[in-house]
Amino acid sequence: MSETPSKAKASKPAESKAKASDSSGADQYAIVEASGQQFWLQPNRYYDFDRLDGAVGDKVTLKEVLLVSGKSGASLGQPYVKDALVNLKVLAHRRGPKVIVYKMQKKKKTRRKNGHRQELTRVMVESITVGGKPLS
Repeated sequence: MSETPSKAKASKPAESKAKASDSSGADQYAIVEASGQQFWLQPNRYYDFDRLDGAVGDKVTLKEVLLVSGKSGASLGQPYVKDALVNLKVLAHRRGPKVIVYKMQKKKKTRRKNGHRQELTRVMVESITVGGKPLS
């Protein structure tokens, strides 16, 4: 008795579609310190920071850049990267979601309810520069 090979052929692995290289800098980023926090920023994206000085449409520059990464590699500051800047544009001043603060002492009939909304500034990252040259 001879066995016939099954007609099911091994399927070829699906060819991966070529990634369209985005000129917006998807592989470019900077880690900056702002409002007492650290943020991972990429060009042409918007972020919400704690309220910053400046009117809508103004340009803001962040100098406290901790790390910069691009196609040429990453540079890590000690503590900040020398001559690195992140240029931002203020899009809007807004308020965050409401947070309810409820305090209660059991068996004392003491209750206190407060609400809080954080003041925020929405900014767009326009460019990341190191030594006066845009990140590439």
